[in-house]
Amino acid sequence: MIIAFWVSLFIILYTFIGYGFVLFLLIKIKRLFYTPASFDANLEFPSVTILVAAYNEEDIVDAKVENTLRLDYPQEKKQIIFVTDGSTDSTTEKLNRFNDVLVLHEDSRAGKMAAIKRAMPFVEGEILIFTDANTFLNDEAIKELVKHYRNHKVGAVAGEKRIFVDQTADASSAGEGFYWKYESLLKKWDYELYSNVGAAGELFSIRTRLYENVESDTIIDDHMIAMRIAEKRYIIAYEPKAYAMETASANTAEELKRKIRIAAGGIQSIFRLKKAANPFNNPVFTFQYISHRVLRWTITPFLLIALFVVNGLIVYHYDSLFYKTIFILQILFYTLSILGYIFESKNIRIKALFVPYYFCLMNYAVIAGIIRYFKKSQSAAWEKSKRK
Repeated sequence: MIIAFWVSLFIILYTFIGYGFVLFLLIKIKRLFYTPASFDANLEFPSVTILVAAYNEEDIVDAKVENTLRLDYPQEKKQIIFVTDGSTDSTTEKLNRFNDVLVLHEDSRAGKMAAIKRAMPFVEGEILIFTDANTFLNDEAIKELVKHYRNHKVGAVAGEKRIFVDQTADASSAGEGFYWKYESLLKKWDYELYSNVGAAGELFSIRTRLYENVESDTIIDDHMIAMRIAEKRYIIAYEPKAYAMETASANTAEELKRKIRIAAGGIQSIFRLKKAANPFNNPVFTFQYISHRVLRWTITPFLLIALFVVNGLIVYHYDSLFYKTIFILQILFYTLSILGYIFESKNIRIKALFVPYYFCLMNYAVIAGIIRYFKKSQSAAWEKSKRK
């Protein structure tokens, strides 16, 4: 029991806190021997294609197109493609009013990956930029992304996801906002050490020639597309000055639905990305991948349960102040999480409870996502999350 306690505690702390400290120390050491690369702003810009997969986005699609057209990049080098996969509202009709947009519509809905595959023969840009229909990019986003491709080792570049959180934020908003701030910091350090480990669909780009079709039943296609490029020993860069802004999930139920889908896709990707997990292929990248992704998406949520049970058994069998203290702290943390759930359901805003509640929500979503994946009940067709 003692060994199980310490192994569980170590992996949990390493997954959520320790990896960040290790990254920070490693890049501090790296800075002693290497200076960050600088980019010549006068070099010629490559041609780009901006690809947006849209499904029933009539409320926001006009604003999305206007935002895309407004991006600061030479118009003659910017191609815009919208793929409407099974939309049943006026999304396609609204898109067809824009002369500078190529619209690829199909009545049947086959999932986002199928929509991307359908669009690929029409892509003309050297750099392919993926962005979601419900996110808005900053004006300099494209220029900030493409500058990294001057490094021939870079095969993909991920932008930053930002969540708009107002003063009346609930747990889903505040928790999601806090999570992405921490996640963005880890991504920045990952890239400084060597490479990012995946990309978020809100905004990422690849060298078009490196694109590789992934399986049509892929649940988190953005992550898989980027990781397949990384498995070819290319770097996934990260650029926080290129960002996609969106509002948080409408409520906790919507956020939970989204997280469960990501978790199901995460375990699916782990089974398929065998090279990424092979240290003989690229040891530094494998270290980053396992530390940042695999542990979160596999054993760590289960270890949280194991730690609590084992700690309780140790306290029952041994009179130890240390183990009693850790057990009491766990009880306190989960009590705060339960209170967060209760207050959230009653629309009472107490921000101190948002973090423990969101933390438990995320880890529950991983367990639920794994179960859903093995039951084969997770569809590859993307589900729109209601946003604030």
